[in-house]
Amino acid sequence: MIHQAGKIKMLRIPGMPFLPGTTFRDMSRTNFPKPQSLMNCQGISMLNDRQPPAMVDTGGMCVDINCPPTATPSLYPPKTGPRLPPWIAYDKKVLGFDAFFKETLHEVYNAPYQVRKVKIMYYLEDGTMQIMEPKVDNSGIPQGCLVHRQRIPKPPPCQNEFISILDLNVDTSIEIFDRIYHITNCDLFTRNFLNRSGIAVPDPVDMPVDPTTEMRKRSAKKAHSQPPKKHPFAQFLAFDRKVLKFKGYWDDRSEFGDVRRLEICYYLADDTIDIKENFPRNSGREGPALFLKRGKLPREFTGLALPGQQTPQTLLNVLGTNMRNVRYTIDPLNIGEKEVLYYSDRDLQIGAVLNVYGRAVVLTACDEYTQEYYRKRYGIEDFTPAPLPSRGDDCAPLNQKERILPPYNGWGSYEDSEGNCISVEPKPPQTDFKKFIKLDRYVLRFGAKLLSTIRENCERIFIISYYLSDDTIQIFEIAERNSGFLGGEFMKRTRIPLPGQEKFTSKRPQYYQPYNFYIGATMSLKDHIFHIVSADEYTLIYMEHHPYEFPMADIKGIMSKIREAAKANYKNFLCQCLPDGAESTKDVHFVGFDTLKRALINLLGDDITNHEIITVCRNFSAEKAPPQSCDRETVRAAVHLELKRSLWNAMDELKEHLHHINPLNKPFLSEAKLRSTMKGCRLPFVPELIDDLLGVLNHNDCGEVEVCDFLNFIDMGCGKVPDIAPMNINFELCPKVPFLNKGLLVNISCFLQYLGLDEDAKPKEEV
Repeated sequence: MIHQAGKIKMLRIPGMPFLPGTTFRDMSRTNFPKPQSLMNCQGISMLNDRQPPAMVDTGGMCVDINCPPTATPSLYPPKTGPRLPPWIAYDKKVLGFDAFFKETLHEVYNAPYQVRKVKIMYYLEDGTMQIMEPKVDNSGIPQGCLVHRQRIPKPPPCQNEFISILDLNVDTSIEIFDRIYHITNCDLFTRNFLNRSGIAVPDPVDMPVDPTTEMRKRSAKKAHSQPPKKHPFAQFLAFDRKVLKFKGYWDDRSEFGDVRRLEICYYLADDTIDIKENFPRNSGREGPALFLKRGKLPREFTGLALPGQQTPQTLLNVLGTNMRNVRYTIDPLNIGEKEVLYYSDRDLQIGAVLNVYGRAVVLTACDEYTQEYYRKRYGIEDFTPAPLPSRGDDCAPLNQKERILPPYNGWGSYEDSEGNCISVEPKPPQTDFKKFIKLDRYVLRFGAKLLSTIRENCERIFIISYYLSDDTIQIFEIAERNSGFLGGEFMKRTRIPLPGQEKFTSKRPQYYQPYNFYIGATMSLKDHIFHIVSADEYTLIYMEHHPYEFPMADIKGIMSKIREAAKANYKNFLCQCLPDGAESTKDVHFVGFDTLKRALINLLGDDITNHEIITVCRNFSAEKAPPQSCDRETVRAAVHLELKRSLWNAMDELKEHLHHINPLNKPFLSEAKLRSTMKGCRLPFVPELIDDLLGVLNHNDCGEVEVCDFLNFIDMGCGKVPDIAPMNINFELCPKVPFLNKGLLVNISCFLQYLGLDEDAKPKEEV
């Protein structure tokens, strides 16, 4: 022990008497403080005889609180290491040991004792110890802290001394409070610390086998080996409405019997079976087809039980002659009860024979769901149907041929005539309701002229409307002044069959479809020949958006056809596409519609239609929508009029909101933020007026709106505006004329680039 009380610091070897020659002085000491001999504790002055702990070397020899340090080697030379108090040098440093002790058991069969594993922790800062037992689930022992942290005395006859680190080592036994602990292992820090202190640490020792743990494992294996208990309700929730269906037969070919074809259904929800019989045509059998009602089917059947043989309980020692004074005892074990086995899903397979109360039912086939169930559950892959026996008097299968209807007689429509021939009570023809809901109000309109030998008829103009919802056609005539024709409805809305078909036949005729209508087509409608010369903008856009339905508007197919035709003589075609006086495509970027049309007709001839030429010109059109004409002062007057009508006066709130969304005071904001600002501040503007307002404000190159211009535009005190009369803002404030892309100007550069024949036409030297 190190004594430091104002005297010379003396060191001695533990275990040796305090005699001259066994002690030596600490020559490195330079500080000699005076000790404090008096102290004040709770208001009482007393003598301070408590010795403070000595300074220790953290990297040197092992220091024990109970005795002076041992002369063991260290990392530092003797008396040159740093000196620190023990509560600092060994703060949060704990030696951990794994140990066990045996606890005797007196009332446990095949387990005279149990092994309890513990963790011994030794705190270096004050020499205290603590023993913890890890918790084990379902052990039945109150585990946890066995010995609280304290200094533990040694067993007699050395009870005046405390256990130190010299008493703790691997493969050693130590007695603590009349309980013997055997240390088997230690952690890595403990092993390194003891080895550095000069204490040899043996190798780890295996823990002994705990008889109670082994007994618990054997009981757990027995519990797991038992088949899981089936809960009826859980089975019902898992397999409700899941049925295994088999086809089978019962061979009852006796004197008056035959082969009964059956349908066997196994319900997975409750393991029940029902069987239905399929009566063939003209079999002479009628009545209910139920062969076996739903229930559990036993595997063995020895006959019907007599009354009293099947009872839920067995009575023993029945005494008495009448019902009033009878005495009996119920057999709790039901010794005489016979276990009944029922059919399950694993017993059913193709070729299996079921004993249905004495009748042998053979399974021959199953449906797709049953095959998938057995493939996943049992790994069965072979589901080849078994042969079905037949008799000589079986009826031949009925070959249902297509019904031949009488020819159409001209009354009503073809659908009505079919309904009269199919059933006695005819029903109205059913229309395609999904098609009607999807394409309702979708109308394609074409401009057409009448082809006739009469000169006046050729000048008449018609509008052909095709309704996509029901494939009907309606024709109107546009009246012209001094033409002699009134105009109006020329043909009522109806379906028109294609020409060249036999009328009085039993087959339905083919009607005009949407793809039959295109610019340049000639068709016969009700003995009138029409030539389509134009189409409205909606029709052209609809056909271009549905190229798979309208091949005349499929730009990919049209360009592929032009590419194949222009490969042979591409230079000649290129010269025809250029206007007069142009030498190369580098000088010309745009050409007219007539120039490109003439070049395509010269290239393809009759293989290209006017509609295809229009589709190409519209796709590569160079026309741009004209800017909208909107007066700034008129829009501002309309804005102030709406503000006055709604009595809006929240300019301060608007500025505060703009400052909140624009804390850096940026001069420009996006249109989306200004739209949300006007909506959040409840400005009484309709969406059309907001669009017009944002359209006349000042914008930067990024399309953002100037904030100051926006505030000055709305502020009614900033400049006067002329008064205007109320108007329809949607149409009258800024007239929005739709842009008609007629394709009169074609971008020839984009057309030739899409065509992709420029590289092939270059000479090899240039390539």
